[in-house]
Amino acid sequence: MCCTITSRRKLPRSPYKLETVSRACALLRELNDEGRALTLSEIVERTGMERTICFRLLRTLEDEGFLRRAERRKYASNLRIVTGKRFRIGYAAQGHDSFCAAVGHGLRRAAHEHEVDLIELDNQYNQRIALRNAEVLIQQKVDLAIEFQVYERIAVKLSDLFNEARIPVIALEIPQPGAAFFGVDNHQVGLLAGKALLRAAQKEWDGQWDELLLLDLDIAGSLPHMRISSAQSVLRKSVPGAWLTTHLESRGAFIRAFELTRKHLQFVPKRRTLLTGINDFAVLGALRAFEEAGRSRLCLAVGLGAIPEARRELRVSNTRLFGSVAFFPERYGEMVLELALDILHHRVTPPAIYAPVQLLTPKNVDQFYPKDIFGQSDIDLALVK
Repeated sequence: MCCTITSRRKLPRSPYKLETVSRACALLRELNDEGRALTLSEIVERTGMERTICFRLLRTLEDEGFLRRAERRKYASNLRIVTGKRFRIGYAAQGHDSFCAAVGHGLRRAAHEHEVDLIELDNQYNQRIALRNAEVLIQQKVDLAIEFQVYERIAVKLSDLFNEARIPVIALEIPQPGAAFFGVDNHQVGLLAGKALLRAAQKEWDGQWDELLLLDLDIAGSLPHMRISSAQSVLRKSVPGAWLTTHLESRGAFIRAFELTRKHLQFVPKRRTLLTGINDFAVLGALRAFEEAGRSRLCLAVGLGAIPEARRELRVSNTRLFGSVAFFPERYGEMVLELALDILHHRVTPPAIYAPVQLLTPKNVDQFYPKDIFGQSDIDLALVK
């Protein structure tokens, strides 16, 4: 049995109040608030009830189906108690690519499950629109804002706007002053990418290469840049040879990375090149340029994000994409919303929560994403345009 009842803790005392029913409600609220099974002694301690009365209430509620024996000598609730207020949470998405779509879908699903009103806006990778969207969320009087935008330079301005309105903020991927951070550990991600590139070079070229090509996103600031610098550090420490390092400001975009890499290849001799960048979009764009130039065999790449387009590439025979560090954006929604509710309920929360990551390769991609169904990707659409 599972049902929902509404909490009315703050109603004034009524002359018609039944003490037994009131005690039963207090007991049910305690189990609901704790969210796990409790023993009789634990419930007595929390409610302050006399032990015999508490025991009789527990057995009655169990017989009526409102409680269950979850573990030995422990009780758990079959009810979900909701407060009268529905929280309004604003979400300003970075854009509408496959990564952002996965985050948004997860947030919508989690908001529905937790009975939260989610107000969604699209920042469209534009700082002016991001600032305007923040003002819209403030006008909408949201209880909390989730900001996903790429421009470090407006982070302080966004923080000031929400702080003045006394609206707490969760910043996704790009930190914001005063906001709780949710995203990946960029240093760890870079280490995984660097080690994967090193293994690829050892397997294909006996650990020797001529150039390291890094695809940057300067507007995002120093924290995301750690993905690239940490990968570079792994390679420098392992093979401190006379290989070249080239940085291209890809802005994390497929088309721009493709065009910049194509131009770069026109002016350099054929070289064994290791390749990584700020995200999969940039890495896949550069790979396509190597392919166009007939230099695929001279390139080994590791991406970041394991977006659907990268997972498809990993399944291609003889791919030069050795791996991609998965961020699992489809899982963000539940974790971010739980953090939001903890903040709104004034629970103690850490300043940063890191999403789990995992290196995906052609050998294990089906283990983590066995049901991938690929339609026309964002990258395909970009090329058509």
